[in-house]
Amino acid sequence: MTDTTDDIAEEISFQSFEDDCKLLGSLFHDVLQREVGNSFMEKIERIRILAQSALNLRLAGIEDTANLLEKQLTSELSKMPLEEALTLARSFTHSLKLMGIADTHHRMHKVHNVTQLARSCDDIFSQLLQSGISPDELYDTVCKQEVEIVLTAHPTQINRRTLQYKHVRIAHLLEYNTRSDLSLEDRERLIEDLVREITSLWQTDELRRQKPTPVDEARAGLNIVEQSLWKAVPQYLRRVSNSLKKFTGKPLPLTCTPIKFGSWMGGDRDGNPNVTAKVTKEVSLLSRWMAIDMYIREVDSLRFELSTDRCSDRFSRLADEILEKDSDRGQSNYLNQQSSSSLPSQLPARAHLPSCIEFGESQHTKFEIAATTDYMPPNLQKQSSQGLSKIDSEKADNGSQTGLTSRGSFSSTSQLLLQRKLFAESQVGKTSFQKLLEPPPLKRAGSAPYRIVLGDVKDKLVKTRRLLELLIEGLPCEYDPLNSYETSDQLLEPLLLCYESLQSSGASVLADGRLADLIRRVATFGMVLVKLDLRQEAARHSEALDAVTTYLGMGTYSEWDEEKKLDFLTRELKGKRPLVPPCIEVGPDVKEVLDTFRVAAELGSESLGAYVISMASNASDVLAVELLQKDARLAVTSEHKKPCPGVTLRVVPLFETVNDLRAAGPSIRKLLSIDWYREHVQKNHNSHQEVMVGYSDSGKDAGRFTAAWELYKAQENVVAACNEYGIKITLFHGRGGSIGRGGGPTYLAIQSQPPGSVMGSLRSTEQGEMVQAKFGIPQTAVRQLEIYTTAVLLATLKPPQPPREEKWRNLMEEISKISCQHYRSTVYENPEFLSYFQEATPQAELGFLNIGSRPTRRKSSTGIGHLRAIPWVFAWTQTRFVLPAWLGVGAGLKGVSEKGHANDLQEMYKEWPFFQSTIELIEMVLAKADIPITKHYDEQLVSEKRRGLGTELRKELLTTEKYVLVISGHEKLLENNKSLKKLIESRLPYLNAMNMLQVEVLKRLRRDEDNNKLRDALLITINGIAAGMRNTG
Repeated sequence: MTDTTDDIAEEISFQSFEDDCKLLGSLFHDVLQREVGNSFMEKIERIRILAQSALNLRLAGIEDTANLLEKQLTSELSKMPLEEALTLARSFTHSLKLMGIADTHHRMHKVHNVTQLARSCDDIFSQLLQSGISPDELYDTVCKQEVEIVLTAHPTQINRRTLQYKHVRIAHLLEYNTRSDLSLEDRERLIEDLVREITSLWQTDELRRQKPTPVDEARAGLNIVEQSLWKAVPQYLRRVSNSLKKFTGKPLPLTCTPIKFGSWMGGDRDGNPNVTAKVTKEVSLLSRWMAIDMYIREVDSLRFELSTDRCSDRFSRLADEILEKDSDRGQSNYLNQQSSSSLPSQLPARAHLPSCIEFGESQHTKFEIAATTDYMPPNLQKQSSQGLSKIDSEKADNGSQTGLTSRGSFSSTSQLLLQRKLFAESQVGKTSFQKLLEPPPLKRAGSAPYRIVLGDVKDKLVKTRRLLELLIEGLPCEYDPLNSYETSDQLLEPLLLCYESLQSSGASVLADGRLADLIRRVATFGMVLVKLDLRQEAARHSEALDAVTTYLGMGTYSEWDEEKKLDFLTRELKGKRPLVPPCIEVGPDVKEVLDTFRVAAELGSESLGAYVISMASNASDVLAVELLQKDARLAVTSEHKKPCPGVTLRVVPLFETVNDLRAAGPSIRKLLSIDWYREHVQKNHNSHQEVMVGYSDSGKDAGRFTAAWELYKAQENVVAACNEYGIKITLFHGRGGSIGRGGGPTYLAIQSQPPGSVMGSLRSTEQGEMVQAKFGIPQTAVRQLEIYTTAVLLATLKPPQPPREEKWRNLMEEISKISCQHYRSTVYENPEFLSYFQEATPQAELGFLNIGSRPTRRKSSTGIGHLRAIPWVFAWTQTRFVLPAWLGVGAGLKGVSEKGHANDLQEMYKEWPFFQSTIELIEMVLAKADIPITKHYDEQLVSEKRRGLGTELRKELLTTEKYVLVISGHEKLLENNKSLKKLIESRLPYLNAMNMLQVEVLKRLRRDEDNNKLRDALLITINGIAAGMRNTG
């Protein structure tokens, strides 16, 4: 978990947390002793004791002696050979990660052992009813709630997926260790398992040796769904349903799901040339394949469970019809081999376990997409080396643009025939062999009607899965609506019939078990697990339209003023002819944009979510995407001779910079004033407009405080604009993991939004390391989903208070103005700052981490402006300065306080949720900053002429801390969050030593840049410090 963004930090139990840390530490010590020997273990322990002693003295206020010990520590590290430094870095990194695992385990353990947690459904439902909300209003609001959590592949997850899985297994072993019924033999075996896992951790390379591809990132996101969310969602929905029934008398409707999931993994092409139209197509198909495959396993388990013969007359007739249909058509080909009426031939994996404890590993083989265009299907890979030539890359790309209802395309007829021949040969003998494995088909429906109907469901799912495999492999395929599924409604129909039949025949206890869980999964995950958003920068759409208007002799689109653009776009949108000529020749960048819209048209809104426009600033940015969408759909419809699936994607402008946030309200108001667009939203998107606000770039642009205030005002203005035209609004929050990028506890963030901005709907990104931290384990995922639900519910029914008086808004404006001026004068106007940043932090070396598929800069510039927000925050977090989250804040608070408004600020803190949230988040960051550590970086790495800048920044850090404490009324930082403070302090001995080791390694590496061993040592220290700080960027 990550501290600074954790909603449940106060839920950790310290009673046995330290015992588990000691257990894991002792086992790790034994493993290390075997691996590195007693002599080096003594060195490791000496370094740790020096760091611990210096820390204790500093906490006691004995600064001089602490400084002496830290100098001794620095001296010993400087004399350490490279191999020993590398081993030390690995040792302390694993120590910090094992402490993090113990932390995670105790959060899970506390959740299990508390009858009513704060912010749980029971807690909030009870509060709302006591405050005067009627049971009916509570029930209706929960049922209508629409929250979507969007998983993104932002490069902040520093741990390899292999290590993440090992960490989860260790957490589960710790959970098992809490059982009181374990025998001595059980405990001995458990300790042996822990030793094996820790040994495996130590012997596994911590570093990614190559950058992940966008498909790799998408697989990682889908694995979170499979390993955790798939299990968590039914449990979460049961919790909501039980609470609703307890407080309103009515359970949650079976197909109602307050939370759904989206993804940017494989769809976010903003500044990432590796995300292409082909990648988006592959990821979407892979997501559908995984969904179908997981449904097949669930249906298999249900067929074993539902052996009852009691059913309704309607259901009995359906089973008879299936039997009759099967006997009529026979079993003539491979896809029809498995008789729907037969009894299951073997127990599915984990079918004997109740669904509430199905937390094991996946038992199925994953279908993986190769990274190259010459991918071969699994059944053809062996034969390919015996004569099947590779498909021509360019033509394979063209073939990949087909939709679910179209045929694949091949480089030549001979290759097509050869692939068909090899495919047919691979199926020889399978039908006869299948008959030997399976019992004979049932002749009468009365003996097992549910197995017959679910067998038919499985048949269609298997055929759907095979269809998707053929599409991914590039083989020819035809969609048969009678024998496969394309929409979730088609799959839900027979499942709901099963449910109704069981309920009506006195078997409701069976209906409300696995079957109810499966129905809820289908309602939540649909046929794609997570709908994929597409994201692209506004300028790329302008470039595409430039190419078209120039080709047509109309001039250059991007040079027109806003009104001329809107006139042109509106006129074209009202027309019925395509705009882009089929014969147009364009450059590769424009072609990629047009290809993306074509893929969007083919996949449709059943597979895709929103089209997000980053760096949006005007109404024309939205209409440009609408026009390119319309044009692509016309072209695809004409080519395939059938309508595109679904409707056009909803278009979501993302306002990021401060200037764009200020223009957000007027832009949306202008957009909705256009008759065509307003009618389009009313007709195709249920009178619903979505607007995204960005926290990362606004923070880097103007500082955290100014960004927070501008985001608040932008949301107010967007809500007002939509209300004027009777359009519902959903705000999409692009929040990062760290506070410098908009992170913070989910509950606190939602409760501090402007009143009226959360009206039952919300979208929010969960990025990088936060995805694993919040949703990587089913138990913690259930808790996080519940917190999302209750926070949105409370913000809807009891909106947070606005500023009590206009004076408060004026004070915020003044703080923001001073803060922004100070921030920009330091970051953008001080000519020495960029060099200081590069010298004092490992920013330049972060690119070697291979933690993301996208570049660290939007453009090839060395300035701060084009640096991505993630490496900007990541670098300062490593040095413990965490500068992006507080720079400028102290100057703003001081300036207003010195004018006699300190008491006003204290009142704002007590009464205005937004201001309180802003101050508390800054306080969390300040608690993790460390002035002596930042000073050490400066003294060792920064040239003497620039060290004065670091000194001034440290003075400002102290000023910020002083005024935050004055406003909050706290004597010390985190006085109101002692659990978090204790967690941070428990990691400091290892963390401080890691920082000092990183400084030493950076010194050596900057003298010997090509030394790969030094580079590895540095990357391991980065990894360790990220583990100790519990976040990255």
